[in-house]
Amino acid sequence: MELLAIVIFLLGYLMIALEHPLKINKTATALLTGTLCWAVLALSTSDFLGVWIERGLIEASSQWPGFLNNALAHQLSSISGILFFLIGAMTIVELIDAHDGFQIITDNIRTRDVRALLWIVSWVTFFLSAVLDNLTTSIVMVSLIRSLIPYRDMRMFFAGIIVIAANAGGAWSPIGDVTTTMLWIGGQISSGAIIKSLFLPSVVCLMVPLLFLTFRMSGRVEGFEKHPAKSKEVKAGKTMLVVGIGALVFVPAFKTVTHLPPFLGILLGLGVMWVISEFINPELDESEKKKYSVAGALTRIDVPSVLFFFGILLAVGALETIHTLDHFAHTLDEHIGDTRIIISLIGVISAIIDNVPLVAASMGMYHLSDHPVDSMLWHYLAYCAGTGGSLLIVGSAAGVAVMGMEKIDFLWFLKRISALALMGYAAGAIAYLLLH
Repeated sequence: MELLAIVIFLLGYLMIALEHPLKINKTATALLTGTLCWAVLALSTSDFLGVWIERGLIEASSQWPGFLNNALAHQLSSISGILFFLIGAMTIVELIDAHDGFQIITDNIRTRDVRALLWIVSWVTFFLSAVLDNLTTSIVMVSLIRSLIPYRDMRMFFAGIIVIAANAGGAWSPIGDVTTTMLWIGGQISSGAIIKSLFLPSVVCLMVPLLFLTFRMSGRVEGFEKHPAKSKEVKAGKTMLVVGIGALVFVPAFKTVTHLPPFLGILLGLGVMWVISEFINPELDESEKKKYSVAGALTRIDVPSVLFFFGILLAVGALETIHTLDHFAHTLDEHIGDTRIIISLIGVISAIIDNVPLVAASMGMYHLSDHPVDSMLWHYLAYCAGTGGSLLIVGSAAGVAVMGMEKIDFLWFLKRISALALMGYAAGAIAYLLLH
């Protein structure tokens, strides 16, 4: 039965990686993989009970169904914290966007020089990604450049650089990338340490491609489109932008002071924003006001992505329960040995396979007893998994979102952007290893 669970897990991985050719949504695959893995374990007969007792997985007096239900409950308690955090963060971002809070950023970009615009867009993406998350930031910034760059070819190139910048910016923040958030909520990293450890390597990851492009690009961009907003709309947008970003930045401080899970901090911030939003546009009727309310924002969040994370973490939890990932980690250590090489390879593989299951599997492979909080392995994993996805357009959630918005072809990205992303990934990795 253990072998069957592993086969289901690997088939699920493969189908997620081949989502576009197979035309099967990765969320459906993840849910099937997660539930089937647990169902297979539940159907294990009493013949397998002796094996688990012999391995020390359960006590001799335990019953298999009871052990499995307790293990599932334990996994759900960990998974739910990540899911509630994601739902709260997504809702806050949608609420800011509904009030055109991000347009304030657009209105303050006035340069027409291509190189200057590239640097501004890239660094705005980098720092915004650390606060919002790389997926949301990519969507916001691609929407932004549509009003700044009217030419499709140039806009596609800028969109490719946005993917690199968003993933680099998300890697050094505990709330900037879902994989880093998973490590943070799981207790493998702390907010202050991850920022201190990965900020410089992440800067190098973006700086190297930008410096290379600075000597290869020139010209000016014409055709800026400005859509002046009413003063009342601008005031509402500024209010929601400041309060929303404040709510997101508040979460690490909340966790540090109270030692409570981060999802409580994000829900507290969402509650504050909800109250404030009720006092904006009070003259609108209920149907019009819904667009600007939390209720409206909840209808626009990316629920399939939340369910995808749930399915993947459920599948990984099943293998973690029977210590399959432990055995795999020992095998890697025996044949490769150096965890730095292993994590570097995980980063490259994350360009092909979604980084969420890779990091989830790594969290099951390595334990805090061997690698304590804020050890080099966890920080380097956050960097590699976060930035390695930039090597291919389908390697990260940010890349997939940009691919859909600008209709970027896989081969176009491979020819025009992948080499730049690899330069940045390698440079940042080397910077981290030299520093540590």
